[in-house]
Amino acid sequence: MIKRLYAVVVARNMEFIRDRSTFGWNVVMPLLLIIGFAMIFDGESREVYKVGYYGDRSMTAETMPFFATKYVQFIPMADLQSSIAKVERHQLDLFFDLQTAPVKYWVNSQSSNGYFLEQILLGQSGNRVEKQTVSGVELRYVDWLVPGILAMNIMFSCLFGVGYVIVRYRKNGVLKRLQATPLSAFEFLLAQVISRMTLIIGISIFLFIMCQLLIRFPMHGSYLLLLFVYVLGALSLISLGLVMAARISTEELANGILNFISWPMMLLSGVWFSLEGAQPWVQKIALLFPLTHVTEAARLVMNEGAGLIEVLPQLTWLICMTALFLTISALSFRWDTGN
Repeated sequence: MIKRLYAVVVARNMEFIRDRSTFGWNVVMPLLLIIGFAMIFDGESREVYKVGYYGDRSMTAETMPFFATKYVQFIPMADLQSSIAKVERHQLDLFFDLQTAPVKYWVNSQSSNGYFLEQILLGQSGNRVEKQTVSGVELRYVDWLVPGILAMNIMFSCLFGVGYVIVRYRKNGVLKRLQATPLSAFEFLLAQVISRMTLIIGISIFLFIMCQLLIRFPMHGSYLLLLFVYVLGALSLISLGLVMAARISTEELANGILNFISWPMMLLSGVWFSLEGAQPWVQKIALLFPLTHVTEAARLVMNEGAGLIEVLPQLTWLICMTALFLTISALSFRWDTGN
């Protein structure tokens, strides 16, 4: 009996190890999550306050000792107006324009963090700074989170709804039978794109309406532009799913690869937390993911009322990625398992 029991235990353990998907979920993925968070949020301590600045910070090292204050995260900003908007929405506690003389700073009159930082600043810099006051209701975390959650839902639906299903078709011989018909690979892939696009956009609209009724989050931009952002994002993610399914013949391998792609994308695309102030290499890697550009564009439209011009860089990235993924999937697509 012991030998039989031992044989079954060994067989089951080997089955688990050889199942790439299960092994990834239970062993590799938690390890990657821990390592990823450790690298993104490295450092001896976490800053309590966020202060943005526009210009060269090194030029004010001696004249403004405030920039040496501990527990304050100083974030370089690329645009003046959008940074002021972040102060209005309590996403930044203070913001400095270092290119003016005297240096101007913006503080939200309704922000408790901004008040305490301003007292420290005035005690150190006195009349060498010029105050600019803004006001605005704090952007709740859930308001900031909704665009990313909708984008993440689109990502999972697109990757698994297209990639995993096509691999199952290939394994079950459905694709091999379709190969005998006049249907071309491009036509088959295009049909998958249209089908999944119709379903996911309908589901996303339903979720958006339900979230609006239940949570009452603000919508500052155009509904039509937001829809276009999500449509283009879904198209890009569907195309990525097609690339993954172009030649894979086993469902286990497909599931493992899709999980390996979707989890880092979810972590590093700014869905759950802002990447402002993160390591520069993390921000560069994030630009490689379609989900990053979908989330950024959706947040700009919903939270900041951005128009087409403001989100054009993100849309351009999504268009280029879609064209690249569709080309790769069409050229590498295989009907049978290749056995």
